[in-house]
Amino acid sequence: MNKGLPIGLAVALAVAAMTAHSADGANRRYQAPRLADGTPDLQGVWTNQTATPMERAVELGTRRAFTDAEAAAISKAAIAAVEADAQPSDPDKKIEAAASLPPVGNYNLFWTDRGMSVAQIDGEYRTSMIIEPLNGRVPPLTEAARKRMDATKIGRSNDGPEGRALGERCLLSFGYSSGPPMLPVMYNSYYQIVQSPGYVMILVEMVHDARIIRIDDEHVPGSVRKWMGDSVGRWEGDTLVVQTRNFRQEQSFRGSSEQAVITERFTRVADDKIVYRFTVDDPATFTERITGELPFVPADGNVYEYACHEGNYALPGILSGAREEEKAAAAK
Repeated sequence: MNKGLPIGLAVALAVAAMTAHSADGANRRYQAPRLADGTPDLQGVWTNQTATPMERAVELGTRRAFTDAEAAAISKAAIAAVEADAQPSDPDKKIEAAASLPPVGNYNLFWTDRGMSVAQIDGEYRTSMIIEPLNGRVPPLTEAARKRMDATKIGRSNDGPEGRALGERCLLSFGYSSGPPMLPVMYNSYYQIVQSPGYVMILVEMVHDARIIRIDDEHVPGSVRKWMGDSVGRWEGDTLVVQTRNFRQEQSFRGSSEQAVITERFTRVADDKIVYRFTVDDPATFTERITGELPFVPADGNVYEYACHEGNYALPGILSGAREEEKAAAAK
């Protein structure tokens, strides 16, 4: 499990990312290396960590890019925040009232691996991962979706382990790291891509997920529901296009339905960058389609085992707490 880079190295990487040339914008004639079967080589360990949020700040409207100066300032602030939080705790700090928890300082960030540079694609420092709708935000839910989400207890029930979130149960990653779409979280945003004739495997560091993408195949019947859906890929020139459907009800993107279809595009635009684009098509949930982009850059390291289940005391603690609340209510 990656515990995050030393602050000095993180600073160096972030500064390098901010000053590097726009590989995807400047090298449009770039030819990706090929494997023995002639397909573009996407293999390696990559990370999509970034300081760019999924949704754009409302006040930015339809503004898709930051200036160079704005992007540098965001990176500087992100680095400073981690450095400040990594300072040794003050043992003499006065303990404050319980109402202002945490009273002695929060758990610091030494172990996290947050993105500290703004995502750069086509020479633009992006203000959000989402590029469609044009305001860079998740579109409103349909009325049917709102009713469905109000009625469901998935991820919100304490009746038993099946009612808790998938990350708490160590089944899938926290957030949307496992995908699709594959989005960064506060740590462990690493992926190992392995290709073989007819298949592409993406190993996700967070929790242990392995996506198996079949190339030029048919989707399984709709009655077969899979974790991370059923992914079938094809090559369009140098781009790997992956369509995923047949999601389980327990897994969703912002409340998406089991009928959601997510299309991903992986294009290697430089030795040190893959542009990852995703589109969420789910008219049963969203009033518009959602499309986003973010870069994957090489990670100098390995993907380590994430033994989520070992020492996972949170889940029994949540459930035992709920049983105590039930006992207290019954005793009244």
